[in-house]
Amino acid sequence: MADAEDVRRLAVALPGVEEIDSDGFDFRVGGRGFVWSYPERVPGRRRVLRTDIAVLYVGDEAEKQALLLGEPERFFTVASYDGLPLVMVRLERVDAERLAELVTDAWRMRGAPG
Repeated sequence: MADAEDVRRLAVALPGVEEIDSDGFDFRVGGRGFVWSYPERVPGRRRVLRTDIAVLYVGDEAEKQALLLGEPERFFTVASYDGLPLVMVRLERVDAERLAELVTDAWRMRGAPG
């Protein structure tokens, strides 16, 4: 079971990563986000940053669909992310090893320094 501290530990260990000041977590490489806290929007209520859910950059629609269809207990999306190469991962449903793979892949795809 992973958590926000695992995300932070993994992200800051990668070269060229910048942490953006946030009530949750928000990491960028080359000025481009690759993993951040899920900004949940519920009609009639203020946006809430969910640190138990990470938004990950996945590169393309094919990878997004593979994760959503292959592991629906771990990954999901919302209508506001339709057409974007982003998925949400329920941190309590992944272990640290899998989270490391996901965060590193997102970092690479967003332009990790060579």
